[in-house]
Amino acid sequence: MATLHDKRVLITGGGSGIGADMALGFAKAGARVTIVGRRRQALEHVAEHHANIDSQVADVTDETAMLALFEAMGELDVVVANAGAAESVALEKSDLAHWQRMLDVNLTGVYLTLREGLKHLRPGGRLLAVASTAGLKGYAYVGAYCAAKHGVVGLVRALAQETAQRGITVNALCPGFTETPLLEASIDSIVDKTGRTAEQARAHFTRANPTGRLVQPADVTATALWLCGPGSDAITGQAISISGGEI
Repeated sequence: MATLHDKRVLITGGGSGIGADMALGFAKAGARVTIVGRRRQALEHVAEHHANIDSQVADVTDETAMLALFEAMGELDVVVANAGAAESVALEKSDLAHWQRMLDVNLTGVYLTLREGLKHLRPGGRLLAVASTAGLKGYAYVGAYCAAKHGVVGLVRALAQETAQRGITVNALCPGFTETPLLEASIDSIVDKTGRTAEQARAHFTRANPTGRLVQPADVTATALWLCGPGSDAITGQAISISGGEI
């Protein structure tokens, strides 16, 4: 972990869930971490947990805001495009506004983060995108979300080819169902729409994982730290499933 001492790390969607856990993990490893999101109070709450964490308010879908953010940040060693959102609806009942919302935050936000992050990355830097197993397979009722996450995986693979000669690696983390506020919102939605109990809804997600448990944010953080540490130089253009063997 000492290898991350004084490394500069930026993480979008850092106010909760995987982003918040990553921020603390990188900070404990000695990095100086800036978390980015739209909710100032949530960001400040996370930043209170470690002296190495600070925060900046910005919307990843706003190009002007992202340009200003990265210009203010200066040089970086690690950029993590983590911000995302999920909405559940049958495709035939969806509308263009739903489709656009899912692409805006889950794909365009990643594009802007990686594009601007690359411009400010030091030699040997790391770009990470938090995709999902939804970037590797299909799930019913989240077609737009799946399309966006598949797009993230494709973007990562393409960018890895562009940066391979520069010592920069680009990888996608693909967690399965993870114990986060985003999952809790999905559980609430199932309860509202189907009448199932919260326990039954949670069991639905747990069954997808062959290990019989939900993925924990710490599982994703550990993978991110490995990709930013020694011995990971040859790992680029990969979509790494963190899912307990889900197929």
